[in-house]
Amino acid sequence: MAGIVTYVKESFSELKNNVSWPTWAEAQSLTVLVAVFSIIFSLAIWGVDTVFSKVITAYFDLIK
Repeated sequence: MAGIVTYVKESFSELKNNVSWPTWAEAQSLTVLVAVFSIIFSLAIWGVDTVFSKVITAYFDLIK
């Protein structure tokens, strides 16, 4: 159990002293960037899924 406590203490120390955190403006800008790319990527996946769905439906209607 002492090992876990030591690990947590060292982790917090590392986060406090060795990690360079972005500024608030940078964090906001990067968050917006990730949100925009997530939306674009989800729309691309939706488009491909829709096309594949229609192709598969047309194929199975054709072989009936």
